[in-house]
This record gives sequence, structure tokens and C-alpha cells, in this order.
Amino acid sequence: VATLNVKPGKEMEFENTFHQAQKIISSMDGYISHNLHKSIENPHRYILLVKWEKIEDHVEGFRKSKQYLEWSKMLHHFYDPFPIVEHYTCIEGKD
Repeated sequence: VATLNVKPGKEMEFENTFHQAQKIISSMDGYISHNLHKSIENPHRYILLVKWEKIEDHVEGFRKSKQYLEWSKMLHHFYDPFPIVEHYTCIEGKD
């Protein structure tokens, strides 16, 4: 889960760029799915939920890949502050 605070006024540009960048993450080994949610109360705040087969697919596979460098060039300049990323495991619920 990544909490993304986009610089005010850059929301539409971020959304358009994310639409292109999502092809990068969805092509990675171990990727299952993702959803990008926009806050209703704070329209510059987003939550990115990415499901991976295992945590190593994210922290070792994606984060240490050349594709991550492309991802970061496309998206990281939109964030202030830099996103907080945490990993969770499902203990109850349905997909």
C-alpha cells in the first residue's frame, strides 16, 4: 500500500501519467493486480494498492529493476512528501 500525496494542481497530469506507467508494474514477475484510489476529502491524495505473489517480487524484483527506474522517472516528481509504502497480508475478507 502506497499513500501518494500529489502536488496540488498536478492531479490530472499525475493520473494521465499513471495510466501510462501502470503498464510497467503490471508487466513485472509476481504482479497480481493493482488499484489506484483518489481521496474524496483530499483530492491530491491517492492510495495505490498493489498485490504481489510474494513480498520479494516487490522489494527485490520490482524495486531493483530497470523498469523501476523508468517508473520513478515518470511518477516520483509528482509526490510531496515522498510516499510511505507498507506491506500487508490479508487476514480476512474477499477479493
